[in-house]
Amino acid sequence: MANKLDHHHHHCPRLMLVLYFTSVLVIGSVAAFLCLCSSKPSLSSVSSFWIPQNPPEIHIQKQRSKQWNDTKDVRLLLSATYADLPATELQWEQMPSAPVPRLDGYSVQIKNLLYVFSGYGSLDYVHSHVDVFNFTDNKWCDRFDTPKEMANSHLGIVTDGRFVYVVSGQFGPQCRGPTSRSFVLDSFTKTWLQFPSLPAPRYAPATQIWRGRLHVMGGSKENRNAIAYDHWSIAIKDGKALDEWQEEVPIPRGGPHRACVVANDKLLVIGGQEGDFMAKPNSPIFKCSRRREIFNGEVYMMDEEMKWKMLPLMPKNNSHIESAWIIVNNSIVIVGGTTDWHPVTKRLVLVGEIFRFQLDTLRWSVIGRLPYRVKTAMAGYWNGYLYFTSGQRDRGPDNPQPGKVIGEMWRTKLKF
Repeated sequence: MANKLDHHHHHCPRLMLVLYFTSVLVIGSVAAFLCLCSSKPSLSSVSSFWIPQNPPEIHIQKQRSKQWNDTKDVRLLLSATYADLPATELQWEQMPSAPVPRLDGYSVQIKNLLYVFSGYGSLDYVHSHVDVFNFTDNKWCDRFDTPKEMANSHLGIVTDGRFVYVVSGQFGPQCRGPTSRSFVLDSFTKTWLQFPSLPAPRYAPATQIWRGRLHVMGGSKENRNAIAYDHWSIAIKDGKALDEWQEEVPIPRGGPHRACVVANDKLLVIGGQEGDFMAKPNSPIFKCSRRREIFNGEVYMMDEEMKWKMLPLMPKNNSHIESAWIIVNNSIVIVGGTTDWHPVTKRLVLVGEIFRFQLDTLRWSVIGRLPYRVKTAMAGYWNGYLYFTSGQRDRGPDNPQPGKVIGEMWRTKLKF
Protein backbone atom coordinates (compact mmCIF):
# COMPACT_ATOMS: atom_id res chain seq x y z
CA MET A 1 0.00 0.00 0.00
CA ALA A 2 2.78 2.35 0.93
CA ASN A 3 4.50 1.56 -2.32
CA LYS A 4 1.32 2.37 -4.27
CA LEU A 5 0.94 5.71 -2.46
CA ASP A 6 4.58 6.58 -3.14
CA HIS A 7 4.12 5.70 -6.82
CA HIS A 8 0.98 7.87 -7.07
CA HIS A 9 2.70 10.87 -5.47
CA HIS A 10 5.72 10.36 -7.73
CA HIS A 11 3.59 10.76 -10.93
CA CYS A 12 1.38 13.68 -9.77
CA PRO A 13 3.97 16.41 -10.54
CA ARG A 14 4.45 15.01 -14.05
CA LEU A 15 0.72 14.99 -14.67
CA MET A 16 0.37 18.57 -13.41
CA LEU A 17 3.29 19.66 -15.60
CA VAL A 18 1.69 18.13 -18.71
CA LEU A 19 -1.66 19.74 -17.93
CA TYR A 20 0.06 23.09 -17.40
CA PHE A 21 1.86 23.12 -20.77
CA THR A 22 -1.27 21.88 -22.54
CA SER A 23 -3.25 24.77 -21.06
CA VAL A 24 -0.58 27.27 -22.13
CA LEU A 25 -0.64 25.97 -25.72
CA VAL A 26 -4.44 26.15 -25.90
CA ILE A 27 -4.57 29.66 -24.47
CA GLY A 28 -1.78 30.77 -26.83
CA SER A 29 -3.57 29.36 -29.87
CA VAL A 30 -6.83 31.11 -28.94
CA ALA A 31 -5.01 34.39 -28.33
CA ALA A 32 -3.22 34.16 -31.68
CA PHE A 33 -6.50 33.46 -33.46
CA LEU A 34 -8.22 36.44 -31.80
CA CYS A 35 -5.24 38.67 -32.64
CA LEU A 36 -5.34 37.60 -36.28
CA CYS A 37 -9.04 38.33 -36.51
CA SER A 38 -8.69 41.73 -34.87
CA SER A 39 -5.81 42.70 -37.17
CA LYS A 40 -7.68 41.91 -40.39
CA PRO A 41 -7.25 44.84 -42.81
CA SER A 42 -10.15 47.28 -42.96
CA LEU A 43 -12.09 47.01 -46.19
CA SER A 44 -13.53 49.76 -48.31
CA SER A 45 -17.24 49.91 -48.97
CA VAL A 46 -17.07 50.75 -52.66
CA SER A 47 -19.53 48.45 -54.43
CA SER A 48 -18.34 44.86 -54.00
CA PHE A 49 -14.67 45.63 -54.42
CA TRP A 50 -12.43 45.28 -51.37
CA ILE A 51 -9.02 46.74 -50.86
CA PRO A 52 -6.89 46.90 -47.69
CA GLN A 53 -6.51 50.50 -46.55
CA ASN A 54 -2.96 49.67 -45.41
CA PRO A 55 -1.54 47.07 -47.83
CA PRO A 56 0.87 44.64 -46.10
CA GLU A 57 4.60 44.88 -46.64
CA ILE A 58 6.17 42.53 -49.15
CA HIS A 59 8.56 40.04 -47.56
CA ILE A 60 11.06 38.40 -49.91
CA GLN A 61 11.94 34.85 -48.89
CA LYS A 62 15.44 33.49 -49.45
CA GLN A 63 15.96 29.90 -50.50
CA ARG A 64 19.04 28.42 -48.90
CA SER A 65 21.36 26.15 -50.80
CA LYS A 66 22.21 22.70 -49.48
CA GLN A 67 25.55 23.94 -48.24
CA TRP A 68 25.12 26.64 -45.61
CA ASN A 69 28.11 28.65 -46.80
CA ASP A 70 27.41 28.21 -50.51
CA THR A 71 25.69 31.37 -51.77
CA LYS A 72 25.81 30.58 -55.49
CA ASP A 73 22.38 28.98 -55.54
CA VAL A 74 20.64 31.46 -53.24
CA ARG A 75 17.63 32.95 -55.02
CA LEU A 76 14.94 35.49 -54.18
CA LEU A 77 11.45 34.08 -54.53
CA LEU A 78 8.88 36.70 -55.50
CA SER A 79 6.02 36.41 -57.97
CA ALA A 80 6.22 38.51 -61.11
CA THR A 81 2.69 39.70 -60.33
CA TYR A 82 3.31 40.50 -56.66
CA ALA A 83 2.28 44.15 -57.16
CA ASP A 84 -1.24 43.32 -58.41
CA LEU A 85 -3.99 44.38 -56.00
CA PRO A 86 -7.28 42.51 -55.48
CA ALA A 87 -9.81 43.76 -58.03
CA THR A 88 -13.08 42.57 -59.51
CA GLU A 89 -13.05 41.41 -63.12
CA LEU A 90 -15.27 43.70 -65.20
CA GLN A 91 -17.17 43.00 -68.41
CA TRP A 92 -15.19 44.69 -71.16
CA GLU A 93 -16.31 45.30 -74.73
CA GLN A 94 -13.71 45.87 -77.42
CA MET A 95 -14.35 48.90 -79.62
CA PRO A 96 -12.74 49.99 -82.92
CA SER A 97 -8.99 50.38 -82.50
CA ALA A 98 -7.29 53.71 -83.05
CA PRO A 99 -5.91 54.24 -86.58
CA VAL A 100 -2.35 53.95 -85.20
CA PRO A 101 -0.76 52.51 -82.03
CA ARG A 102 0.49 55.08 -79.52
CA LEU A 103 2.83 55.24 -76.56
CA ASP A 104 3.06 58.51 -74.62
CA GLY A 105 0.13 59.88 -76.57
CA TYR A 106 -2.10 62.51 -74.97
CA SER A 107 -5.83 63.17 -75.09
CA VAL A 108 -8.61 65.53 -74.11
CA GLN A 109 -12.36 64.98 -74.24
CA ILE A 110 -14.67 67.71 -75.54
CA LYS A 111 -18.29 66.66 -75.22
CA ASN A 112 -18.72 63.42 -77.21
CA LEU A 113 -15.32 63.62 -78.93
CA LEU A 114 -11.99 62.25 -77.74
CA TYR A 115 -8.99 64.02 -79.32
CA VAL A 116 -5.85 61.83 -79.29
CA PHE A 117 -2.55 63.62 -79.90
CA SER A 118 0.77 62.47 -81.37
CA GLY A 119 2.90 60.00 -79.33
CA TYR A 120 5.37 57.28 -80.27
CA GLY A 121 4.45 54.73 -82.93
CA SER A 122 7.69 53.00 -81.99
CA LEU A 123 10.82 54.21 -80.29
CA ASP A 124 12.17 55.28 -83.69
CA TYR A 125 8.99 56.86 -85.02
CA VAL A 126 6.66 59.53 -83.65
CA HIS A 127 3.25 60.72 -84.81
CA SER A 128 2.49 64.30 -85.82
CA HIS A 129 -1.29 64.25 -86.06
CA VAL A 130 -4.53 64.08 -84.08
CA ASP A 131 -7.08 61.25 -84.30
CA VAL A 132 -10.65 61.87 -83.15
CA PHE A 133 -13.09 59.31 -81.72
CA ASN A 134 -16.85 59.95 -81.63
CA PHE A 135 -18.44 58.35 -78.54
CA THR A 136 -21.93 58.75 -79.98
CA ASP A 137 -21.20 56.67 -83.10
CA ASN A 138 -18.34 54.69 -81.52
CA LYS A 139 -16.18 55.43 -84.56
CA TRP A 140 -12.90 57.13 -85.31
CA CYS A 141 -14.20 60.04 -87.31
CA ASP A 142 -11.41 62.51 -88.08
CA ARG A 143 -7.68 63.09 -88.44
CA PHE A 144 -5.61 66.26 -88.91
CA ASP A 145 -1.96 67.28 -88.59
CA THR A 146 -0.21 69.08 -85.76
CA PRO A 147 2.16 72.01 -86.38
CA LYS A 148 5.61 70.92 -87.57
CA GLU A 149 7.25 72.77 -84.69
CA MET A 150 5.08 71.13 -82.01
CA ALA A 151 6.39 68.43 -79.66
CA ASN A 152 5.51 64.82 -80.43
CA SER A 153 5.41 63.32 -76.94
CA HIS A 154 5.70 64.19 -73.25
CA LEU A 155 3.30 67.08 -73.74
CA GLY A 156 1.54 69.29 -71.27
CA ILE A 157 -2.09 69.36 -72.44
CA VAL A 158 -5.49 70.62 -71.28
CA THR A 159 -8.74 71.97 -72.71
CA ASP A 160 -11.28 74.59 -71.64
CA GLY A 161 -14.03 72.88 -73.61
CA ARG A 162 -13.15 74.36 -76.98
CA PHE A 163 -9.50 75.37 -77.08
CA VAL A 164 -6.77 72.79 -76.42
CA TYR A 165 -3.54 74.13 -74.94
CA VAL A 166 -0.41 72.09 -75.82
CA VAL A 167 2.67 73.10 -73.83
CA SER A 168 6.33 72.13 -74.36
CA GLY A 169 7.30 68.42 -74.59
CA GLN A 170 9.76 66.23 -76.51
CA PHE A 171 10.41 66.86 -80.18
CA GLY A 172 11.22 63.74 -82.19
CA PRO A 173 11.78 60.01 -81.49
CA GLN A 174 14.02 58.09 -79.06
CA CYS A 175 15.16 60.46 -76.26
CA ARG A 176 15.60 63.68 -78.19
CA GLY A 177 15.56 67.10 -76.64
CA PRO A 178 12.54 69.11 -75.51
CA THR A 179 11.01 72.25 -76.95
CA SER A 180 9.45 75.14 -75.09
CA ARG A 181 7.18 75.95 -78.05
CA SER A 182 3.47 75.92 -77.22
CA PHE A 183 0.32 75.94 -79.33
CA VAL A 184 -3.46 76.13 -79.11
CA LEU A 185 -5.95 74.10 -81.10
CA ASP A 186 -9.38 75.57 -81.83
CA SER A 187 -11.33 72.31 -81.86
CA PHE A 188 -14.36 73.92 -83.52
CA THR A 189 -12.43 75.11 -86.59
CA LYS A 190 -9.48 72.66 -86.37
CA THR A 191 -7.03 75.51 -86.70
CA TRP A 192 -3.81 76.00 -84.74
CA LEU A 193 -2.84 79.21 -82.96
CA GLN A 194 0.51 80.39 -81.62
CA PHE A 195 0.93 80.61 -77.85
CA PRO A 196 3.74 82.03 -75.67
CA SER A 197 6.56 79.54 -75.17
CA LEU A 198 7.10 78.12 -71.71
CA PRO A 199 9.93 79.91 -69.83
CA ALA A 200 12.02 76.70 -70.09
CA PRO A 201 11.55 73.39 -71.93
CA ARG A 202 9.97 70.60 -69.92
CA TYR A 203 9.15 66.92 -70.45
CA ALA A 204 5.65 65.82 -69.43
CA PRO A 205 4.79 68.68 -67.06
CA ALA A 206 1.54 68.57 -65.08
CA THR A 207 -0.79 70.98 -66.89
CA GLN A 208 -4.25 72.28 -66.01
CA ILE A 209 -6.55 75.34 -66.19
CA TRP A 210 -7.52 76.72 -62.80
CA ARG A 211 -9.29 79.99 -62.01
CA GLY A 212 -8.71 81.50 -65.43
CA ARG A 213 -5.01 80.67 -65.57
CA LEU A 214 -3.07 77.93 -67.34
CA HIS A 215 -0.84 76.20 -64.75
CA VAL A 216 2.25 74.17 -65.73
CA MET A 217 4.18 72.30 -63.00
CA GLY A 218 7.10 69.96 -62.56
CA GLY A 219 8.11 67.59 -65.33
CA SER A 220 11.72 66.82 -66.24
CA LYS A 221 14.37 69.36 -67.24
CA GLU A 222 16.32 69.61 -70.49
CA ASN A 223 18.41 66.46 -70.01
CA ARG A 224 15.19 64.44 -69.54
CA ASN A 225 16.23 63.01 -66.16
CA ALA A 226 16.72 66.02 -63.88
CA ILE A 227 13.68 66.80 -61.73
CA ALA A 228 11.82 70.07 -62.25
CA TYR A 229 9.82 71.71 -59.45
CA ASP A 230 8.94 74.93 -61.27
CA HIS A 231 5.35 76.13 -61.32
CA TRP A 232 4.30 78.74 -63.86
CA SER A 233 0.93 80.20 -64.78
CA ILE A 234 -0.48 82.53 -67.41
CA ALA A 235 -3.93 84.12 -67.75
CA ILE A 236 -5.92 82.83 -70.72
CA LYS A 237 -9.21 83.39 -72.50
CA ASP A 238 -10.56 82.00 -75.77
CA GLY A 239 -7.24 80.44 -76.74
CA LYS A 240 -5.18 83.57 -76.12
CA ALA A 241 -2.75 84.64 -73.43
CA LEU A 242 -3.80 87.72 -71.46
CA ASP A 243 -0.45 88.31 -69.76
CA GLU A 244 2.98 86.67 -69.47
CA TRP A 245 4.14 83.53 -67.70
CA GLN A 246 4.67 84.15 -64.00
CA GLU A 247 6.19 82.06 -61.23
CA GLU A 248 3.92 80.36 -58.71
CA VAL A 249 4.56 78.30 -55.57
CA PRO A 250 6.79 75.36 -56.64
CA ILE A 251 5.29 71.90 -56.33
CA PRO A 252 6.66 70.03 -53.26
CA ARG A 253 7.64 66.97 -55.30
CA GLY A 254 8.65 67.40 -58.91
CA GLY A 255 8.89 65.07 -61.87
CA PRO A 256 6.90 64.00 -64.97
CA HIS A 257 4.05 61.65 -65.96
CA ARG A 258 1.38 62.71 -63.45
CA ALA A 259 -2.36 63.18 -63.56
CA CYS A 260 -3.33 66.83 -63.10
CA VAL A 261 -6.98 67.49 -62.31
CA VAL A 262 -9.24 70.37 -61.32
CA ALA A 263 -12.20 69.25 -59.23
CA ASN A 264 -14.46 71.21 -56.88
CA ASP A 265 -12.35 74.31 -57.55
CA LYS A 266 -9.22 72.54 -56.30
CA LEU A 267 -6.02 71.87 -58.28
CA LEU A 268 -4.74 68.31 -57.76
CA VAL A 269 -1.53 66.62 -58.93
CA ILE A 270 -1.49 62.82 -58.60
CA GLY A 271 1.30 60.22 -58.74
CA GLY A 272 4.25 60.52 -61.10
CA GLN A 273 7.96 59.79 -60.94
CA GLU A 274 11.38 61.32 -60.46
CA GLY A 275 13.89 60.72 -63.25
CA ASP A 276 13.45 59.25 -66.72
CA PHE A 277 15.39 57.68 -69.59
CA MET A 278 18.11 59.89 -71.08
CA ALA A 279 19.82 60.10 -74.44
CA LYS A 280 22.96 57.96 -74.57
CA PRO A 281 26.04 60.23 -74.63
CA ASN A 282 27.31 60.96 -78.14
CA SER A 283 24.53 58.95 -79.77
CA PRO A 284 23.67 60.50 -83.17
CA ILE A 285 20.07 59.28 -82.87
CA PHE A 286 19.74 60.22 -79.16
CA LYS A 287 19.25 56.55 -78.32
CA CYS A 288 17.42 56.09 -75.03
CA SER A 289 19.48 54.90 -72.09
CA ARG A 290 17.96 53.74 -68.81
CA ARG A 291 18.38 55.88 -65.72
CA ARG A 292 17.11 55.57 -62.19
CA GLU A 293 13.37 56.24 -61.89
CA ILE A 294 11.60 56.62 -58.55
CA PHE A 295 7.82 56.24 -58.71
CA ASN A 296 5.38 57.70 -56.22
CA GLY A 297 1.70 57.71 -55.37
CA GLU A 298 1.61 61.07 -53.67
CA VAL A 299 -1.31 63.48 -54.12
CA TYR A 300 -0.98 67.24 -53.76
CA MET A 301 -3.76 69.82 -53.70
CA MET A 302 -3.44 73.59 -54.01
CA ASP A 303 -6.00 75.38 -51.85
CA GLU A 304 -7.53 78.85 -51.78
CA GLU A 305 -4.46 80.29 -50.07
CA MET A 306 -2.23 79.05 -52.91
CA LYS A 307 -0.57 76.55 -50.59
CA TRP A 308 0.14 72.89 -51.37
CA LYS A 309 -1.50 70.31 -49.13
CA MET A 310 -0.76 66.58 -49.20
CA LEU A 311 -3.76 64.23 -49.49
CA PRO A 312 -3.97 60.43 -48.94
CA LEU A 313 -1.59 58.32 -51.04
CA MET A 314 -2.73 56.23 -53.99
CA PRO A 315 -3.12 52.47 -53.29
CA LYS A 316 0.22 51.97 -55.08
CA ASN A 317 2.91 54.17 -56.61
CA ASN A 318 1.81 55.10 -60.12
CA SER A 319 3.16 57.02 -63.12
CA HIS A 320 2.40 57.55 -66.83
CA ILE A 321 -1.20 58.55 -66.07
CA GLU A 322 -1.36 62.03 -67.62
CA SER A 323 -4.43 61.29 -69.78
CA ALA A 324 -5.59 58.16 -67.95
CA TRP A 325 -8.21 59.84 -65.77
CA ILE A 326 -11.82 60.97 -65.82
CA ILE A 327 -14.13 62.72 -63.34
CA VAL A 328 -17.51 61.10 -62.61
CA ASN A 329 -19.89 61.14 -59.63
CA ASN A 330 -17.65 63.42 -57.58
CA SER A 331 -14.76 60.99 -58.03
CA ILE A 332 -11.50 60.86 -59.96
CA VAL A 333 -11.06 57.54 -61.78
CA ILE A 334 -7.58 56.52 -62.99
CA VAL A 335 -6.80 53.56 -65.26
CA GLY A 336 -3.51 51.66 -65.43
CA GLY A 337 -0.03 53.18 -65.25
CA THR A 338 3.47 52.14 -64.20
CA THR A 339 4.52 51.20 -60.69
CA ASP A 340 7.80 50.31 -58.99
CA TRP A 341 10.56 48.19 -60.52
CA HIS A 342 10.35 44.49 -59.70
CA PRO A 343 12.85 44.02 -56.83
CA VAL A 344 14.24 40.76 -58.29
CA THR A 345 14.09 41.08 -62.08
CA LYS A 346 14.66 44.87 -62.01
CA ARG A 347 12.05 45.17 -64.78
CA LEU A 348 9.29 47.76 -64.94
CA VAL A 349 5.90 46.62 -63.66
CA LEU A 350 2.74 47.91 -65.33
CA VAL A 351 -0.56 48.58 -63.56
CA GLY A 352 -3.83 46.79 -64.38
CA GLU A 353 -6.18 48.23 -61.77
CA ILE A 354 -8.75 51.02 -61.93
CA PHE A 355 -8.52 53.42 -59.01
CA ARG A 356 -11.19 55.70 -57.60
CA PHE A 357 -10.56 58.77 -55.44
CA GLN A 358 -13.71 60.05 -53.76
CA LEU A 359 -13.53 63.81 -53.49
CA ASP A 360 -15.93 64.08 -50.57
CA THR A 361 -14.23 61.52 -48.32
CA LEU A 362 -10.70 61.79 -49.79
CA ARG A 363 -10.57 58.01 -49.92
CA TRP A 364 -8.92 55.70 -52.48
CA SER A 365 -10.27 52.34 -53.59
CA VAL A 366 -9.83 49.80 -56.38
CA ILE A 367 -13.03 49.43 -58.43
CA GLY A 368 -12.01 46.92 -61.07
CA ARG A 369 -9.41 45.45 -63.35
CA LEU A 370 -8.49 46.33 -66.94
CA PRO A 371 -8.35 43.66 -69.68
CA TYR A 372 -4.55 43.85 -69.25
CA ARG A 373 -1.98 46.06 -67.57
CA VAL A 374 -1.23 49.19 -69.57
CA LYS A 375 0.56 52.52 -69.24
CA THR A 376 -0.08 55.88 -70.97
CA ALA A 377 -3.66 54.84 -71.70
CA MET A 378 -6.05 57.64 -72.63
CA ALA A 379 -9.42 57.59 -70.90
CA GLY A 380 -12.86 59.00 -71.67
CA TYR A 381 -16.38 58.77 -70.28
CA TRP A 382 -19.67 58.79 -72.14
CA ASN A 383 -23.22 57.65 -71.39
CA GLY A 384 -22.19 55.61 -68.35
CA TYR A 385 -19.24 53.91 -70.07
CA LEU A 386 -15.57 54.18 -69.17
CA TYR A 387 -13.39 54.04 -72.31
CA PHE A 388 -9.65 53.71 -72.68
CA THR A 389 -7.40 53.45 -75.72
CA SER A 390 -3.78 52.95 -76.74
CA GLY A 391 -0.63 52.83 -74.62
CA GLN A 392 1.85 50.05 -73.93
CA ARG A 393 0.41 46.82 -72.54
CA ASP A 394 1.97 43.99 -70.54
CA ARG A 395 3.43 40.76 -71.94
CA GLY A 396 0.63 38.58 -70.61
CA PRO A 397 -1.38 37.83 -67.44
CA ASP A 398 1.69 36.47 -65.65
CA ASN A 399 4.22 38.98 -66.99
CA PRO A 400 3.64 42.64 -66.06
CA GLN A 401 6.66 43.94 -68.00
CA PRO A 402 6.02 46.48 -70.76
CA GLY A 403 5.33 44.79 -74.09
CA LYS A 404 3.55 45.80 -77.28
CA VAL A 405 2.52 49.37 -78.13
CA ILE A 406 -1.19 49.21 -78.95
CA GLY A 407 -4.07 51.22 -80.39
CA GLU A 408 -6.89 49.08 -79.00
CA MET A 409 -9.96 50.69 -77.45
CA TRP A 410 -12.15 49.11 -74.77
CA ARG A 411 -15.15 50.15 -72.72
CA THR A 412 -17.02 48.95 -69.63
CA LYS A 413 -20.15 50.12 -67.84
CA LEU A 414 -19.02 52.08 -64.80
CA LYS A 415 -21.18 51.54 -61.72
CA PHE A 416 -20.55 52.94 -58.25
